[in-house]
Amino acid sequence: MSEHFGTLSDGTAVHRWTLERAGTRVRVLSYGGIVQSVEVPDRDRRTADVVVGFADLDGYLTHPEPFLGALIGRYANRIAHARFPLDDMTYALEPNNAPNSLHGGPRGFDKRVWEVTPVEHGLRLSRVSPHGEEGFPGRLEITATYTLDASGGLHLVYEAVTDAPTVVNLTNHSYFNLAGSGNAWSHELRLAASRYTPVDADLIPTGELAEVVDTRFDFRARRKLGSGYDHNFVLDKGVTAAPQEVAELYDPASGRVLTVATTEPGIQVYSADHLGEPFVPGEGVALETQHFPDSPNRPEFPSTELRPGAVYRSETVYGFSVR
Repeated sequence: MSEHFGTLSDGTAVHRWTLERAGTRVRVLSYGGIVQSVEVPDRDRRTADVVVGFADLDGYLTHPEPFLGALIGRYANRIAHARFPLDDMTYALEPNNAPNSLHGGPRGFDKRVWEVTPVEHGLRLSRVSPHGEEGFPGRLEITATYTLDASGGLHLVYEAVTDAPTVVNLTNHSYFNLAGSGNAWSHELRLAASRYTPVDADLIPTGELAEVVDTRFDFRARRKLGSGYDHNFVLDKGVTAAPQEVAELYDPASGRVLTVATTEPGIQVYSADHLGEPFVPGEGVALETQHFPDSPNRPEFPSTELRPGAVYRSETVYGFSVR
């Protein structure tokens, strides 16, 4: 079902859609493709919202920088110096994380109103990103399908086609707090990642794929998350045609478990040390499935190029259970 959620300054109406299946209730906004809430039970069957969000549209408009629950594009994460080469051209983007481009630029996909169509057990969001939007080449046609499966898991499928060579890297930017409130740094995290991408002072990868062994980045065995993370982890499985489980987040207090399965080769773990007002540090943890940051400038990283005639496709599944 859908309901009116607010109106933008230009008069555009924003709607909220509610999906419910197998004990999971998800609310999605047409603005930014935002996952506003995900309600699931704990081990005692008490339901709580386990993603960080705002109760009204004004919250998202007033505090856009955390990208709460948003559909991120054209390029999730950072592109160094807001420029990249492709074929015989160098493209200049709109910098919004000086001197870099972050999450698609000042008006990325998270700040656009999407067309929403109901599908079985979910929604299909679509829009066309015109050539030159935020500096990216090519007219990009995008669909994002959000569905709930028979177990209450949230499936996110992104597809895109272009009429000119471009780069694409889409993700969801939900911050999870399986306790429903408080600080998520006490959650326990497991990652199927033996390497990560070290970064410089601007959080741009150095190009090294560093081993996690004997470092604070080793989550191969589940352990307490803690603080101080905004890093891309190199998933052992690489790019896959179907989603494979790569992460588990567990809250010992509530018993809630989040599993993450994806086709993507990387996952950005952000412990939200700098989430900003009105939130406290560590109020949630973002687990952003993605290709690596700054890949357009790093030919040694998995490619994010998309060319005419090809289809970009990415799928991630957030599963919910209790222990």
